Amino acid sequence: MAQEIERKFLVKDDSYRKMADSSSRIRQGYICSIRGRTVRVRIRDAKGYLTIKGPSNASGTSRYEWEHELPLDEAEELMRLCEPGMIDKTRYLVKVGNHTFEVDEFYGDNEGLVVAEVELKSEDEAFERPDFLGEEVTGQVKYYNSFLMKVPYNRWKNDPEIG
Repeated sequence: MAQEIERKFLVKDDSYRKMADSSSRIRQGYICSIRGRTVRVRIRDAKGYLTIKGPSNASGTSRYEWEHELPLDEAEELMRLCEPGMIDKTRYLVKVGNHTFEVDEFYGDNEGLVVAEVELKSEDEAFERPDFLGEEVTGQVKYYNSFLMKVPYNRWKNDPEIG
């Protein structure tokens, strides 16, 4: 089984843009988005992907992930099967020390939300923290893309009860 281990943070300024090695536009939808099991369709630039994710561990840092690249036309067809709601974002890749941070800047109903993730080899692996990192939100369900698709940021950003 492929295991994804990552930590997620809010981003406190836009300095990541100047530090980014590259960026790409991402649109994604969910064929299934029940808690603990998601099936995602993603179009990243001109490529498609189908991803299945399992439940997170207790700390929210680790979960099963399987991904397969698809032809763009197949990904576009699968997008029509997705649940209502769509994630639209730009992803910036920012190398800091031995790690690459993926910084997602959201659009549409999630406008104003910017999060950074770093993938790790183990849950306790040390990493250099760039200055743009803010509060850690690892394991907070309201920051999962599958939650943002159903309850967008603009509906809860001023409501601490959500999530």
